[in-house]
Amino acid sequence: MHEFGITSRIVNTVLQAAAEHKSTQVLEVELLIGRLTFLNPAQVQYSYELLARGTILEGSTLIIEEIEGAVRCMKCQRINSLKLPPQGCYDPFPSFCCPECGGSVEIIQGKECLVKGAKMI
Repeated sequence: MHEFGITSRIVNTVLQAAAEHKSTQVLEVELLIGRLTFLNPAQVQYSYELLARGTILEGSTLIIEEIEGAVRCMKCQRINSLKLPPQGCYDPFPSFCCPECGGSVEIIQGKECLVKGAKMI
């Protein structure tokens, strides 16, 4: 479960930002998580609640926005979405070839994992 380790870093980042702004309470934290990180939002939420206990994050709302993957073909330069099955499905991993020409692709979206914002007082 790599969600706990990553969520721990997220919590520490928000706590550090809150300290820099001399905030006494965090009301809301917004995350942007790409589907290609393979982070399970429910496990991130659970980890966040555990890690927030006893801190100024306790009781805050965690909002998670998921981003689908996107790839650009190195040959034809077309950009295509890369849809993954819902979390928990064990379908084969998606092909990383261009659906148009079969060329190699580079991932241009879906690997993000960042704090988009936080509401603090």
